[in-house]
Amino acid sequence: MRRARLAAALTAAAGIILTGCSGGAPGASSSGPADITFWGWAEGYEKSVALWNKTHPDIQVKYEHITDGGAGGYDKMLTAAKASKAPCLAQIGYETFSSFLASGVLQDVSAYVKPQKGEFEDWVWNNVGVDGKAYGIPVDTAPMGMFYRADLFTKAHIEVPKTWDEFTAAAAKVKAADPKSRLMNLPTDPYLYAGFAWQGDAPWFGTKGDAWSVSLDSAANSRVGEYWQGLFDKDLVTSYPAFDAALYSAWSKGTVWAEVGPVWSASLIRDNSAGSAGKWAVAPMPRWGTTDAVGNSGGSATAVMKDCAHPKEATQFALWMSTNADSVSNLIASAAILPASKSGLTNPALDAPQSYYGGQPIYQTFRDEAAKVNSTWRWGPVMSTTASALGDGLGKVHTKKGTFQDALGGAQKNTVSALQTQGFSVSQ
Repeated sequence: MRRARLAAALTAAAGIILTGCSGGAPGASSSGPADITFWGWAEGYEKSVALWNKTHPDIQVKYEHITDGGAGGYDKMLTAAKASKAPCLAQIGYETFSSFLASGVLQDVSAYVKPQKGEFEDWVWNNVGVDGKAYGIPVDTAPMGMFYRADLFTKAHIEVPKTWDEFTAAAAKVKAADPKSRLMNLPTDPYLYAGFAWQGDAPWFGTKGDAWSVSLDSAANSRVGEYWQGLFDKDLVTSYPAFDAALYSAWSKGTVWAEVGPVWSASLIRDNSAGSAGKWAVAPMPRWGTTDAVGNSGGSATAVMKDCAHPKEATQFALWMSTNADSVSNLIASAAILPASKSGLTNPALDAPQSYYGGQPIYQTFRDEAAKVNSTWRWGPVMSTTASALGDGLGKVHTKKGTFQDALGGAQKNTVSALQTQGFSVSQ
């Protein structure tokens, strides 16, 4: 089943080629000074734009702050693109990039990124393009690690777990040391949970011939889900809603001792758990046995929209924003990002001690872990449906009205249905 204009035409070698995308040669830039509009929402972007504008009078960027993508920003971008009123550049999370490609609203800028292609790892490029083509520039990645209350671990004589088996043992020890405390909160946010599947080599999407494959209910995914279900069934984790004030309070009061999450959890914990400042530390994400791989949960890119009249100049700025030392230093300080570029990962700002984390230079850990992110993960083109269905299912676990397996099965069914409804070929 296939739509003639917007459906995906897939090839096994490439992964995906989307016929709705502007996939030919990049559009030629018009003569004269380039005025480029950039839509985004991340903290600090406007400061990097200001730095650029001071030294590039012939390419001026106008930054417009919009609502967070998932809260309406993406809808605004797509609506503008359909009316040929989209900006040149747009902030798009990796998880949503395939959806924008499928909508045919991005422009191929491969020729313009080629000189700096080596600045980013292949798995990072895979998040912003297909078949070796690029439709945007990566800004940051979000490898996962383990944030934990070092003071409580030390007091209870609990070693920081290095594997998921050790994590289970540590969870039991926390409960034994303080029956009112638990090691971690259940990961029911769909994108946070995706990071665990990512690490566990449990993909959700792939390609077979000219069709998408969907595997949320695979054996590998069941293994990851059953792990968390087992912790919940043994009463070894809390079940607060994701990003809820009750969870933040538990972090601050010391009734939840750890959080396995992406690098941006550093600011989330710091900004919402002031009462435990100086007591936290960071360690690598627990591993599955001897497999030295971690998951990624987040990260975004600066995408070039299809009607941009200055794609070369827009790409030039986007590359600069992600690699220039002053810009990257600003983004680290303002948005607490882990840079996606190799040069960005050498930025001295990542070596700075973090007072909230007892003076530990925590970003060094995430810089090391970034090299171990499982490189095979691919996001699908209907992630809004996938995430909604999975989130609804995971939200029923704590009331015992559903299990992780139920949630994965429901997300599988809804995702396949959405793909077919939108005209994509789906392998069964």
